[in-house]
Amino acid sequence: MTAVPQPSAAASEAPAWSRRPVNLAAAVTAELVERIVRGVHPSGSPLPPEPVLCETFSVSRTVVREAVKILQEKGLVQVRQGAGTMVTPPTKWNMLDELVLGATIAEDESLAILDHLVATRRALESDMANVAARLADAEVIDQLRGLVERMDELVDDPASYHEADRAFHDTVMQASGNRIGRAVVRSLERQVIDSARYMGRTGRAFCVASNHGHRRIYERIAAHDPKGAAEAMFTHITEAWVVRRSGPGEPTLLGR
Repeated sequence: MTAVPQPSAAASEAPAWSRRPVNLAAAVTAELVERIVRGVHPSGSPLPPEPVLCETFSVSRTVVREAVKILQEKGLVQVRQGAGTMVTPPTKWNMLDELVLGATIAEDESLAILDHLVATRRALESDMANVAARLADAEVIDQLRGLVERMDELVDDPASYHEADRAFHDTVMQASGNRIGRAVVRSLERQVIDSARYMGRTGRAFCVASNHGHRRIYERIAAHDPKGAAEAMFTHITEAWVVRRSGPGEPTLLGR
């Protein structure tokens, strides 16, 4: 009598797909990214072999091979001849990749990865504010003044305030002419802008205090003061993040 095959432990881990995803390779990739970041498949260990992954996700070898290729492009795995597909250490991961960054933020209870993201943004935007103060013409200065005045009117509407806030920062970045720096900041922001862990406190008091920082940046750029503009941007981003990441009742800088 032929034995009936029993589902393996790997198959029992298959994601609950109530509707089979249209792009199977993308769906498998996203799940494997999360598993690698969570440590289900630790750095230095081999990824489960192809047949196991096929069974786990109920997909073909072609889909698994495509997913593994994408993981390799993201820096999460390395295919070694004779050793299989090995999970790489976090130092090799592409942290600008949306899936990798999103999964890492979700797993990081300490908020350290968001601290690093803010520090990167701060360094780039401070430098761009410095350059903007040297290059900004009357039109840019008028735009910045208009945005600051508009944000003063929006302090009771945090959602609209934050749209104007992003426009202000983007205007400064565009004025600097640094397309690479702007692209990096915009990429990082897009990946965390809807995250409650990144946005944190967004009430009226935060908006009021935050716009004081914007006004200082605008004034230094309008005065064509590169050093002052850079310092104002550095202070603004630092203090705004301290407030957003703090819990209720904790001391804040912007409230001083």
